[in-house]
Parts: sequence; C-alpha cells; structure tokens
Amino acid sequence: MAKSPPIVVVFAASDPTAGAGLQADLLTLSALACHGTTVVTALTVQDTQGVQRMQAIDADWVVQQARALLADLPPVAAFKLGVLASAANVAAVAGILAGHPHVPVVFDPVLASGRGEVLANDDVLAAMRAMLLPRTTVLTPNSLEARRLAGDAQAAPLAQGAQRLASLGARYVLVTGTHEATREVVNTLYDARGVVREDRWPRLAGSFHGSGCTLASAIAAQLARGLDVPDAVRAAQDYAWRTLEAAFRPGSGQSIPDRLYALRGFAP
Repeated sequence: MAKSPPIVVVFAASDPTAGAGLQADLLTLSALACHGTTVVTALTVQDTQGVQRMQAIDADWVVQQARALLADLPPVAAFKLGVLASAANVAAVAGILAGHPHVPVVFDPVLASGRGEVLANDDVLAAMRAMLLPRTTVLTPNSLEARRLAGDAQAAPLAQGAQRLASLGARYVLVTGTHEATREVVNTLYDARGVVREDRWPRLAGSFHGSGCTLASAIAAQLARGLDVPDAVRAAQDYAWRTLEAAFRPGSGQSIPDRLYALRGFAP
C-alpha cells in the first residue's frame, strides 16, 4: 500500500459552484499533494453572483462527522476552518480542536460573501473570538474581516487590528489587502510582536470567487507538508496568485481561481 499523503480536515460550507467552500478547499489541497477530508458545517444555495440561502448543519452532526473521521484516519496534519454558520458550530469545532492541540489550525473567518451577504452574525463573531482564536495557528482575514473581527468601528490601522486579533490568541494573523486601495495587493503577516513578513502581488483585473478559501487551504497544505509558518504563507500566496492569474469565468458572476492550472499548460 502507498503511504498516505498528509491529511487535512476541513470544516466549511458546501458551495455548489466549487468556486469557494469545501469544494475549493479539496481542489487546492489535492493540487498541493495533500488529501483533504471534510466536515460539512452548512449547505448553501448560490451561484457565481452570490449566496441566496444558507442552512447551518446541526452542531451534533458536525461533531459526529468529525469524530468519525478522526477515529479512523491516520494522524491529521492540519485543520482548515471556513464558514461555520452558527455559534453552536463554532463551539462544536472548538471542542474538536481541543482534542488535537498540536495540530496546526488555519482559520479563514469568512464573514460575508463576495457580494456582501452576511455569513456570520454578532453571536458567531463573539464565539469566534472567545473559542477559536485561541486555537488558531494562522488567521487569514481580508482587511474588512480583520476590522470586523477585531471589533474596530473606527477604521484603525490594520496593524492595530492584527495586534488585537493576536492578543485574542491567534498565533499569526495574515491580513490580505485585496480590498484596500493600493496599486499592488499587500499581504502582511503579523504575530504578537508585529510584522513577520510583507508580500506584494500585482493586482489582477476583475473579481474572484473563492480566493480566500484557496489561500487558506494552500497555507494548511504547506503546513501539513512540514513548512514553518512564514515559509508556508509565502508559498501559499505564490500558488494562490497563480490560480487567480489563470482564473476562468464559467458563469455570469465572479471568476473562479483555477486550482489545477498546472495541469492545463501553465507553468507550475
């Protein structure tokens, strides 16, 4: 029997378009030589234009899915968290993570869809701060999510919000700059002491469905393969940018990153 590739357990919502959510995570993890497994936290009705409906999965189902996986699989190399959909699910996931304190956790706090539909209310935000941030290895908010999760109503500098999130327990905070009015996209990795690294990427035209899922899953894959956090973050950004450069637009809304670009004639 062949040796198992690194296993990553994903907690996230299903996206029928495969642009984001569990489907995007699995494509990314497969492209980076990991085996992705999934715990469904919510079902959605959506297309490439936006989310019409979301139904949270009962927290007991979340726990049972996770326990069944973790009891059967080889040691898990990383966890990746996306849309959790309810405060009860946040608590359920936090309880599962508590049993695996040495496994890295990448948390993409998806608070709204690309079109702006709210996917996390104030109760969910409070639960994230209290129960998940202390268990997070790398938090990957965009600038809007970072400000909201940090409770910043005054549009303080992003560095201040990142420090606030680190003070709540996140070991590293990668704030992505796609929503900032800068010529290049500036992504900055922070820890409790300040800036760890800053990376700049050419800003691509158009808008993309699932870029945050792609980046967070790529970080989880690189951590699962043994890279330390700063190197994993850099390698994941390079992969994610290439998927955006190769993006395609199958519907009438946003473009979808091509996670399998290397199989379609693009240079790896």
